[in-house]
Amino acid sequence: MKNLRLPLFLLGSLGGLALAEDPAMSAADTAWMLTATGLVLLMTPALAFFYGGLVRSKNVLNTMMMSFSALGFVGVAWALLGYTLALSGEGNFIGDLRYALLSNVGLENKGAIASITIPHLLWMVFQGTFAIITAALVSGAIVERMRFPAFLLFITLWSLVVYAPIAKWVWGGGFLADLGAWDFAGGTVVHINAGIAALVAALVLGPRKDFGRQAILPHNVPFVLLGAAFLWLGWFGFNAGSAWAANATAGLALANTILAPAATLVVWSLLELSRTGRVTAVGLATAIVVGLVVITPAAAFVAPIYALAMGALGAFPSYFALLWRAKSGLDDSLDVFAAHGVAGMAGAVLTGVFAQESVNGLFNGLIGGNPAQVFVQAFAVLIAVVYSAGMTFLLLKLVGALIPLKALPKEEGLGMDVTQHGEEAYTSGEGAILVRSEAPRPSAQPKPVGGTD
Repeated sequence: MKNLRLPLFLLGSLGGLALAEDPAMSAADTAWMLTATGLVLLMTPALAFFYGGLVRSKNVLNTMMMSFSALGFVGVAWALLGYTLALSGEGNFIGDLRYALLSNVGLENKGAIASITIPHLLWMVFQGTFAIITAALVSGAIVERMRFPAFLLFITLWSLVVYAPIAKWVWGGGFLADLGAWDFAGGTVVHINAGIAALVAALVLGPRKDFGRQAILPHNVPFVLLGAAFLWLGWFGFNAGSAWAANATAGLALANTILAPAATLVVWSLLELSRTGRVTAVGLATAIVVGLVVITPAAAFVAPIYALAMGALGAFPSYFALLWRAKSGLDDSLDVFAAHGVAGMAGAVLTGVFAQESVNGLFNGLIGGNPAQVFVQAFAVLIAVVYSAGMTFLLLKLVGALIPLKALPKEEGLGMDVTQHGEEAYTSGEGAILVRSEAPRPSAQPKPVGGTD
């Protein structure tokens, strides 16, 4: 079986552990991976708050439920079929069915990557949390207008048809891994993939009925900040957990996951100050996410000083992509393409610039004397973009042929919370359900004394 992500013996050497060819179960590694799995799972509810705060109050429940529903629909699809398609077999393009319906996935520390120091079942679930958050990310481009049943069918199919193959190519010993394309924790598999799918979905569904006609403002900016905070917390499991062990590699990834977003936040704030004279809360929250996305593919491949550089440089393409989108007719509602797609591309290419074998024990990038790595990384980006775009388009057309994709203008006007779920987030305000009783009938008036019939 080809190794996945990082060769395990190198993970061990990076962490100061002398792992044998068939390592024993490690209580420390298992404890850390239990924690990391919980942290990554937390990212999806955190995303729900981040996205929910950015939409109008009449759509907040629908928006948040798109993320929460991924926990179930994508989680089940991953366990039954997605895991085996993504991370099994010797093939270069798709896995076999050895782990279908969780067959051969047990508590032993042998599985898809030969031998690991944690239970195979735990590793499978950890990988599943990545599939869940990736599908949930796509929802940000089509909130406030996509019918909920269509969304559920789409993300379930998308996790199997789009996410699983790309995960196989990069992390499952597929052809991109054979070419030497590196992605430590999901720059290509998660963020470029989701960002491109979001762009295509926004184009296929078209804009909201009010887009370009009235200001569509966030209804709860504190929700956005809360979501950003918990996303950053969960990202420690996302990046540091991708070391699969409690070792020095995890420590490096965690440090870089703090430093890169910090640098992005500073540069983004300066860009806002120079352009408008103010730093916005939504801009600050967005900067944190962009920095996290940029460092994800390189989290354990670059020195901390270059994590700062990646975070600073990564602010520019996403910031200006946001400005371009605002002036265009594209209704990528919550700027998933700019924050995840563009930042993911920047991070993947910058990994080829700043990676150093002296840090990661694996490969050099441009500054280490290997300029060809930049082109390898760019080729992997291109493959992910083309495949995700094409298959997302076909899936949306398929789902649209089976059930309606987009809500009617009247349903959008009433709000997706009421029309899709029969609920409302708040008891008053925009989108509230008003219960009207019949107007009271006037009581019979007594006839005046001496009156006539």
